[in-house]
Amino acid sequence: MTINVLVVDDSALIREVMTRSLGKDGDINVVGAAEDPIDAREKIKLLNPDVLTLDIEMPNMNGLQFLERIMRLRPMPVVMVSTLTQKGADETMLALELGAVDFVAKPNHDLNGGIEGFTAEVRRKIRAAAASDARSRGMGMRAKSADVPLRTAAAPKGALIAIGASTGGVEAIRAVLSQMPPDCPPVVITQHMPAGFTERFAQRLNEVTPLNVVEAADRMVLEPGHAYVAPGDFHLRVEKTSGQMKCRLGHEDAVSGHRPSVDVLFESVAKVVGPMAVAAILTGMGRDGATGLKMLRDSGAYTVGQSKTSALVYGMPRVAFEEGAVIEQAPVEYIAAKLVGALSKLKSAA
Repeated sequence: MTINVLVVDDSALIREVMTRSLGKDGDINVVGAAEDPIDAREKIKLLNPDVLTLDIEMPNMNGLQFLERIMRLRPMPVVMVSTLTQKGADETMLALELGAVDFVAKPNHDLNGGIEGFTAEVRRKIRAAAASDARSRGMGMRAKSADVPLRTAAAPKGALIAIGASTGGVEAIRAVLSQMPPDCPPVVITQHMPAGFTERFAQRLNEVTPLNVVEAADRMVLEPGHAYVAPGDFHLRVEKTSGQMKCRLGHEDAVSGHRPSVDVLFESVAKVVGPMAVAAILTGMGRDGATGLKMLRDSGAYTVGQSKTSALVYGMPRVAFEEGAVIEQAPVEYIAAKLVGALSKLKSAA
């Protein structure tokens, strides 16, 4: 199936590069390009694209204002194109909250950031967006939280929560962590996200959830009530030394096509924590995390996958389910309760 795309960007150079490059593999067709949201509004009506790529910083109406209108009036899959700056990171987090499926960091003005890598990443994100459930969700359909708050997630010393996600994971992780009581064991998180954005992602989670959320640093000690996000472009592992669990960062080759990789995190947790771990694999395209989650289940850990009904992209959870890596599946609003229930069994068995 061909994916019809409308490119919206005020840079004539970026519009030209995207128009020329996105159709390279034959499954994506750029049906048009618009220089600002006013131009884009008319072309959306005329061309009826499957996916929109949308620059955040544009004249007449910025991309965030336009995104909000799109998701309210004509919900569709949108991939944001963001600058690699603090402001760009802040605006990107807001765009994902408003309903954008994903984002790509734009190369600098002279394209020294690697145009081939940029356009390859845009193509990958467009395919994920086209496979997503964004159109039916629309504005305001954020990943839900359950109505009843969880009072405690106390667990024996040595317990750990591990979470992995990709496309759609920013909102899914928020939904899970927002229900986690502050007495929960340490939480380690790998979300596919480039360098320069994970620090702001962690800050945002810290603002809107009961936990202390930080971007992981090498040899950082894992503490209860805290969550640790893998930095962009670094694998996150868990190790145990001198009786303490710690974060370890590595810059080895990509695994399952990603750095950070969910498989790398889950495999380390399986080896170090084993049956004292509980883990969730959330929305995302591809198969990263399935192998590591199977190792976790085989080690005696509790594992849960996000169900198709609530996953923006039912890719990673589907592969994990098909390969026998998950004990059960659940909508995102019940995953925190499933993890807490498994932790309570660990406590009663201790």
